[in-house]
Amino acid sequence: MKRNNPDTEPASQFPSRRDFLRTMGLLTGGALVSGVPLLSLAADAVRRDAGFATGRFGLELDGAFAGFLYSVEGGSGVFDVVSVRSGGDLIPRKQLGAVKFENITLTYGPGMSKAFYSWIKDTLDSKQPRKNGAVLMLDFDFKERSRMTFQQALLTEIAFPSLDAASKDAAKMTIKIAPQSTRLIAGTAAAVSGGVKSEQKTSLASNFRLRIHGLEDACTRVNKIEPLLVKQAIQNISSGGERKVTSQPGPLEFSNLVITLREPDAGPFYAWYDDFAIKGNNGDDKERQGVLEFLAPDLKEVLFTVTLHHLGVFNFAPEKVEAGSDNIRRVKVEMYCEAMQFT
Repeated sequence: MKRNNPDTEPASQFPSRRDFLRTMGLLTGGALVSGVPLLSLAADAVRRDAGFATGRFGLELDGAFAGFLYSVEGGSGVFDVVSVRSGGDLIPRKQLGAVKFENITLTYGPGMSKAFYSWIKDTLDSKQPRKNGAVLMLDFDFKERSRMTFQQALLTEIAFPSLDAASKDAAKMTIKIAPQSTRLIAGTAAAVSGGVKSEQKTSLASNFRLRIHGLEDACTRVNKIEPLLVKQAIQNISSGGERKVTSQPGPLEFSNLVITLREPDAGPFYAWYDDFAIKGNNGDDKERQGVLEFLAPDLKEVLFTVTLHHLGVFNFAPEKVEAGSDNIRRVKVEMYCEAMQFT
């Protein structure tokens, strides 16, 4: 994981109340209300100082540290405002209605905890697990300065990164979680377990291996794969006079597998497309299984695997090339996917 420059002014033990609230407000989209009842900080929870710079983010799941994050966004509580008219008064009275909590978007890389990856795996297996946890705001010394806790969170989106054989960028993955509630509190000022000694494995967007049954050789020539996306629909339900909204999980939706390779190498894919889509031989027995592996820098160790079930090709589109161009023409092949598993 790329480290930020530690050569900054040392942060004091606690932020001032003013700086703490401003930092929390920016983190959650400017809202300082993030729970029911309203956030209340004890007077001795913060001390006056020059503030602190958020050097890193961490994630905690069910009381255990789950790894470092690249970025964090969302999580604030947003209330409905209800207008009420009473009697013959033409001036409406306003009051707060139900509260809804924004999704929390977390960007991460390889090296998260087993419990974190199990959460993803179980979600893709339609077990719909809920998690309690916290997003930790850490200074450059890995000391916890503040935290946003969340309760009964469901995964609503899992995004695997775009892959490019020519890329030198880190392979960053994203999840979105729907919390039942959140709350902002001051940090413990304790160093996160492991601190700077906790090194995480890295992976580049070029470190991947795709295999599709019957097309293994052609897959070695795939140079780009568009992001894979899994979404879980969430239904928010208000019950009676409750000010909270209860979230209920719905079905999973899987994105298409979209790959790019050189046209001279795409013959086997076109043969499948011609038979499956054009000629209509597209029964279940003509669908294929696939495996996408994310590799460590040595290109040997498999960090994790996405298994792609029931792939069906439906689009074979050569990319535009200008006349006289020296570029080799490439084609984009698109396949639907009925299910994905994570290992």
